[in-house]
Amino acid sequence: MSRGAWRTWWWAAAVSLLRWLLAPRMLYGVRGHDGRWLAHSRIGSTTYVECRPRLELGDHVFIGHYNMIDASGGLRIGEGTQITSHVCVLTHSSHVSLRLYGDHYYGQPDPVGYVHGSTEIGACCFIGPHSVVAPGSRIGKGVLVRAHSYVRGEVPDFAIVQGQPARVVGDTRDIDAAWLAKYPELAKHYRRWAGALPGDPR
Repeated sequence: MSRGAWRTWWWAAAVSLLRWLLAPRMLYGVRGHDGRWLAHSRIGSTTYVECRPRLELGDHVFIGHYNMIDASGGLRIGEGTQITSHVCVLTHSSHVSLRLYGDHYYGQPDPVGYVHGSTEIGACCFIGPHSVVAPGSRIGKGVLVRAHSYVRGEVPDFAIVQGQPARVVGDTRDIDAAWLAKYPELAKHYRRWAGALPGDPR
């Protein structure tokens, strides 16, 4: 092999290896805040988790690529929840403070307008792409957050929410009822996490 051919081959091999090493991939298995190994949870390699020790994660959680997960104020994500891609889950926000103080913001011990609060997402939720969950929000279990939503405050169990700000537009139990009618053998599993079946009194 000539020197020029060798350089071409080596360069192509190096670029291929670099692409493989840097390619987004799912990382299976996560160590929980309490030291438990969550074998079925997975987080995309391109997702950034701020303050990992303050993230309380259930098992069977999926957090896809290109997300910002801010756990600095305390963040709990329940069993089986899915966070798609390009989602921000926040526990602090300083944008109001920065506008108020300008270049005097840094070093302020307790800046006006600074928001800091723990955030919670219940079990078996789905957070659609390009959504934001604001600091201090509480999202109940079984919630579906549609794409491009801004969630702030309390979201009741089984709500379907969308918009900016997000508003309740439906109930996931209405969707689930049709599936459970077709596959009644799944009712015992559904009842275990949900506490009731869709047809039960609400």
